[in-house]
Amino acid sequence: MKQNPTAVDPILLEVVRNKLEGIANEMQLTLLKSAFSPIVKEGMDCSAALFNTNAETIGQATAIPIHLATMQPALRAVLNKYDIHGMQPGDVYAMNDPYHGGTHLPDIIVFLPVFGKSGKVVAFSVTTVHHQDVGGMEPGSIPTAATEIYQEGLRIPPLRLYEAGTRNETLFDLLELNVRIPGTFFGDLNAQLAAGTVGLQRCVELFDKYGEQTVLALFDELISRSELMTRESLKQLPQGTFLYEDFLDNDGVDLDKPVRICVSVTIKDGSFRCDFTGTDPQVRGPMNCVPSSTMAAVYYALRTLTDPSIPTNGGCFRPISVVLPEGSLVNPNPPAAVNARTATIKRMCSMILSAVAQADPEHMPAQSAGISVMLAFSGRRQDGSPFIVSELIAAGTEASPFGDGVDCLQTDGSNSMNLPVEALMRDTPIAVRRFRIRSDSGGPGRFRGGLGVERCYEILQDGVRLSYRGERHKTPARGLNGGGPGATSYAEIIRADGSVHPINSKATLTLNKGDRLVVGTAGGGGYGDINARSPEEIEQDYLNRKVSRPREQLLMGNTA
Repeated sequence: MKQNPTAVDPILLEVVRNKLEGIANEMQLTLLKSAFSPIVKEGMDCSAALFNTNAETIGQATAIPIHLATMQPALRAVLNKYDIHGMQPGDVYAMNDPYHGGTHLPDIIVFLPVFGKSGKVVAFSVTTVHHQDVGGMEPGSIPTAATEIYQEGLRIPPLRLYEAGTRNETLFDLLELNVRIPGTFFGDLNAQLAAGTVGLQRCVELFDKYGEQTVLALFDELISRSELMTRESLKQLPQGTFLYEDFLDNDGVDLDKPVRICVSVTIKDGSFRCDFTGTDPQVRGPMNCVPSSTMAAVYYALRTLTDPSIPTNGGCFRPISVVLPEGSLVNPNPPAAVNARTATIKRMCSMILSAVAQADPEHMPAQSAGISVMLAFSGRRQDGSPFIVSELIAAGTEASPFGDGVDCLQTDGSNSMNLPVEALMRDTPIAVRRFRIRSDSGGPGRFRGGLGVERCYEILQDGVRLSYRGERHKTPARGLNGGGPGATSYAEIIRADGSVHPINSKATLTLNKGDRLVVGTAGGGGYGDINARSPEEIEQDYLNRKVSRPREQLLMGNTA
């Protein structure tokens, strides 16, 4: 660890730190403004960041933590395959393979090397986009019944998209033939190229202004300082080893079999260790998490627990060590399916925080719903053109010792948005008939857990295919310090004939004209005894329809 705080100008250090974050956020804005698919331009399922030549983060946008953390191992995979000294200006690299450092196949990562006046690579400009389709057995490439990665879409190992500015036509032709909506796919890929180019140009300007050696030294200093600050922050947390266990509803294939996750969190002398021994072996379905995805959960939890004023870069993650049993849910052997790994990552994020909360319940929150329900609708419009539109639905956050949870908000490694009703209805033959906060879904307590939402979709023509990936249909978010659990999720199909068919938390099915899909997301856990909540607060909840029972019933403990 390098530490020489007197060797740099502190004002210049702060200027460069903020400049790096500004560049990353400009890249992110370029992605959002340039993308074609609703899941990116409206749902914000994309990320941008800058890295040094050791594949450590030096600046990142306000984006998706799961993406940002996975970029580090993905860039290492590129550097392991391609000699950095052989890279040329105009080179562009891409990959999506989880077993090469990626996360799941729809998330394609694009890398642009930045060259200094010395002619050497000095940094990397990197973007990730969740592409609407990359092939596979189901439109949208999130097949909940997949049993091997080959069913999930096209795998891209680290490859050159461009070599010295010349497009790799063979790779582009291969991509075009393996995706269902190539126009949208290449629109989003071009948005990544545009955003990466913005990052490259701004970095070149930074190096030209302050000098290559000066800026590189500042990169090292920023990373070293974040490491030092993170270690000091860890020393302020409860010291010891904390255990936690939780269950996913199922793996998407064995629908009646819960999936066990165990974590042992050890915080000691400025280090942070997560041991997942005891977690179930890898499963048949797509809930498996490759190490890069599992590490994303650990990175997120560490940053949540430590001082938020610490600049987020690769130094923050140096205190981390992990134990990932081989062949387990958190470190599967190929060709295990992994497309639904977000649900597993989010549960692990919540579990790590909850493990520490047991030792410090006076300062830590309850458990969040920790889910991001994903839907992929596909079919053909009346004019015969194909559509594939994905939707991410948020749930409730956790209550804390300081206040109620937030209703309908992405948490635990996600930072995306609900798709606007207008965007979905513009692009698909689907009408959203209801979108509202779900009463009584937040866990009761002195502070109430955040509420989930309820969303109802009516299908306007026959033959619409649906992939539904939910969670917490069976296991609620737990309360803390006397608080109650949040409500579980649910989903059901109301057929055109009026019959009602509940669906499991993972399902793939066909919907026809007049059918309705109703989805209710889970709520966050409550904090503290419900009897300590003031009658005025409960009355306000009742008037705002956040609870359906008057205050007398709630204060008597009738929260069922």
